[in-house]
Amino acid sequence: MATIFSPSALLSPSSSSSTTSTTSPKPPPLTKPPSNSPVTLTKPQLTIPPSKPPPTTLTLTLTTAAVAAILSTTPPSLADSPTTYNIYYGTAASAANYGGYGGNSSKKESAEYIYEVPNGWKERLVSKVEKGTNGTDSEFYNPKKKSEKEYLTFLSGFPQLAPKDVVLNNLALSDVDLQDLIASADGVVSEEKKDEKGQVYYVYEVDGAGAHSLISVTCAKNKLYAHFVNAPTPEWNRDQDTLRHIHESFKTVGSF
Repeated sequence: MATIFSPSALLSPSSSSSTTSTTSPKPPPLTKPPSNSPVTLTKPQLTIPPSKPPPTTLTLTLTTAAVAAILSTTPPSLADSPTTYNIYYGTAASAANYGGYGGNSSKKESAEYIYEVPNGWKERLVSKVEKGTNGTDSEFYNPKKKSEKEYLTFLSGFPQLAPKDVVLNNLALSDVDLQDLIASADGVVSEEKKDEKGQVYYVYEVDGAGAHSLISVTCAKNKLYAHFVNAPTPEWNRDQDTLRHIHESFKTVGSF
């Protein structure tokens, strides 16, 4: 006789088939601290590098002195630099031969006198008429102040020098500016000098009202040469050493 199984029998808990169930452990319950207990929070530690020590009084003093030295340093002035000179060779040619002998003559070879000119001074071209009337042969001036200048005049027919006072008065007759300077001068100093060859030079220094003049006069080759160095009083006070240098540089050259 066949046995009929009921489906309910298979699903019944009393079935012979056993089922193993796995239960996960529960985490322990969180313990809440008492309400009156302090809560301590731990912050991460930051490493702070040691700061530089504050500057000492000596450091501040040295720094201040260095800055002051830099700010107070004055750039070198051009006026303080040494003056350089160029030699001028003068021919003392007559008005008929103005411009050189045939235009090909070397000034250095045919020079009758020389003097030094400060570097930067400009030459004023002397006209043929001027050369023929008052004997001006050459002239240079300071472009920053044209009345600061040096120039040379010559006159033919003078084999030798007259007395010092007479020579100065004769020079003033053909030079109105020199007349005015002598008339307003606080004093005129004159001196006689001789060079290494025994040639005689008259030297004059005129300290006028508002201007100063140095004059050197000599005779050679039957000519009278007069070299002038003139400057207004402010320029004289500033450039006195330079002006005396060019005054003393004048001399006649060549065969006599």
